[in-house]
Amino acid sequence: MKRTLRYLAGPAVTAAVVGMATVSYAAPAKAPHDTVTKAGATRVAAAPAWKARAATTVKPTARKNAPAPRIVTPGEQVTAAPGFRLWLTAEGEHWTVPTFPEPQFRSVVDGNIDPNTPGVSLQSETNTNRAYLSGLYYGGKGTASTVEIQTQTGTVHGKLIELPGHPGWGVWYATTHLEPDDDPVDFVSQVTVRDTEGRIYARLKAR
Repeated sequence: MKRTLRYLAGPAVTAAVVGMATVSYAAPAKAPHDTVTKAGATRVAAAPAWKARAATTVKPTARKNAPAPRIVTPGEQVTAAPGFRLWLTAEGEHWTVPTFPEPQFRSVVDGNIDPNTPGVSLQSETNTNRAYLSGLYYGGKGTASTVEIQTQTGTVHGKLIELPGHPGWGVWYATTHLEPDDDPVDFVSQVTVRDTEGRIYARLKAR
């Protein structure tokens, strides 16, 4: 059985929706002509009939029922597929795949990632007909919510897991079918993690 591994990490491309200040106001009404009453030359002038309204800033809001990462305790194993297991510790991501049952490890404390800069990493391991995908995400603004993986066979929607206490990083994972003519080395072209408002939390362009 053929086993292909690919490890990638790179700078993320981030995007933000900036709230625009909207000012609502009423234009002043045109004052009527002076009027003269029969009782005397009493001039009645109308005051401008307008009042400025306060500026309103429109801010993005979280989507209703937006997904959230699954919170796991350190060492708690998540089974993504038979033989494909993942678990987190304070040091990073651990996982196994059917083609390699020995635990593998991706550190978040060895200095190879900058937790203050949005980023995504990718581990792609395949056999003859299946791809096992996972990686870190970190450094984005807001709360991570969803992950989309662009592959040679289309868009795959994965899942997210994090440790308690908002550590500033988490792990995404997914599995998908591998067609006979798919290139296992360049199977994934892009990974995008979005926040609860639908904005890009972090992105990796693999090719």
